[in-house]
Amino acid sequence: MPLILDSSPSPSPPLAAIEPSPATLRRREHHESDVIIVGAGILGTSLAVTLARQGRSVILLEKSLKEPDRIVGELLQPGGVQALEKLGLRDCLEDIDGIRVKGYEVIYYGSGVHIPYPANAAGEEAKGGKGALDGEKAEIRDVKRPEGRSFHHGRFIQRLRAAAMCEENISLIESTVTGTIKNGWTGQVLGVEAETKGKSQNVYFGQLTVLADGYASRFRKEYITHAPVSKSKFYGLELIDAHLPRPLHGHVVLGEGAPVLLYQIGTRETRALVDVPDGAPTASTANGGVKGHLRNVVLPSLPPCVQPSFARALDDGKVRSMPNSWLPPSTQQVPGMVLLGDAMNMRHPLTGGGMTVALNDVVMLRDLLSPANIPDLGDTTRVKRQMRRFHWRRKNLTSVINILAQALYSLFAANDPQLKALQLGCFRYFQQGGQCIDGPVGLLAGIIRQPFVLFYHFFAVALLAIWLVLCQSPVYRLPWTLVESVGIFWKACVVIFPFIFSEMRS
Repeated sequence: MPLILDSSPSPSPPLAAIEPSPATLRRREHHESDVIIVGAGILGTSLAVTLARQGRSVILLEKSLKEPDRIVGELLQPGGVQALEKLGLRDCLEDIDGIRVKGYEVIYYGSGVHIPYPANAAGEEAKGGKGALDGEKAEIRDVKRPEGRSFHHGRFIQRLRAAAMCEENISLIESTVTGTIKNGWTGQVLGVEAETKGKSQNVYFGQLTVLADGYASRFRKEYITHAPVSKSKFYGLELIDAHLPRPLHGHVVLGEGAPVLLYQIGTRETRALVDVPDGAPTASTANGGVKGHLRNVVLPSLPPCVQPSFARALDDGKVRSMPNSWLPPSTQQVPGMVLLGDAMNMRHPLTGGGMTVALNDVVMLRDLLSPANIPDLGDTTRVKRQMRRFHWRRKNLTSVINILAQALYSLFAANDPQLKALQLGCFRYFQQGGQCIDGPVGLLAGIIRQPFVLFYHFFAVALLAIWLVLCQSPVYRLPWTLVESVGIFWKACVVIFPFIFSEMRS
């Protein structure tokens, strides 16, 4: 039999007084519910809790309930923290040794620029107070700068799962889903087939099946036409007792190679993520492979205060990798089923926007799929209509985060003269301060949800890059410099417009 975890009220009444609800008995004995959710990750678990609190009966299936151990999904932007608050799940950030994140430090060839999250972007006045985490002290100010959180991914997941197990309307089951069950005439998805560790087969039925099985989804090919595109990998190390140039901030280190991310995930632990493009010559076998690249190329480019802990982590040999994938969003019109989370939409993790997108998707689905809007989730016509609305309504946030992640990566991993000029223009733009940092970091944080603002700042960077080239060029090279300027502007268009067009498709 599969491991089934239902809620256990505390303190517990005498066993004789415990009488499961009809919905609980239906889930437990007949494997039937209103909603089946495949994948107890960020989106799956938070969606399960949200729907359960609306009175829906939910079966949540996860192949392993052990604490996940990943090298991404460890930095939650302020827009994601706000979404957790709306969902009533902000307490899941407590007791996981989480770290406050106040903004970023971008280091360009040794020179740094401070990019704090924008003041009063959330329209709040109090700092700390109710909901303060990990020893925060209440402090009242005229304005508040929003904060993100960084943490060990697995600890946050386990807190979300614990919240799900406290809900009477959820059955959390450890079982590997192997396929969907369809109506042979209509194609409607009726439920899923699953296999437990004991190799026993089970079936689960629901009015709506949500597939949220992550970046390595086994169902993606079956239900959407797009395939993920991956051109690089993140190689992750866990640094112990690292000294960051600016504590409580994420760090982006730019140099000759692709970008390096540094951010604290615990009291003593700091995550280092090194982007290595596919086929990078410095990571070839002849040059010592990836470890040779990390030691010979990356290590010397890091801030001196970080180098000792990075070298120790490298000597320990615990280097793990994960592909950096791009997958544009798409609508699904299969009756009885929706594909969500990384299974449906991914972007480069450079900007740390994945969890923010997932949690805000849940906030939107909470309203679109509420009993007031859809009393019966078996009404597939109405569900499909609401999911099409979901596809377009989420654009204000998700298109910003998706496009920004891909465009910034193109600039930060610059590998030709035009991209290098845009990279320098981006750094000089940040150095201007004011709206030149508040706008971009507000977009990255998931606070500013206006695609036009992204368009404006991106081309402001391009024009500044052209101006820098013109100013640095001698007069006699002016004709050639003008040609270079056109090339830079053209490269900017080539970088951003494909991602804009991908967001405009249905």
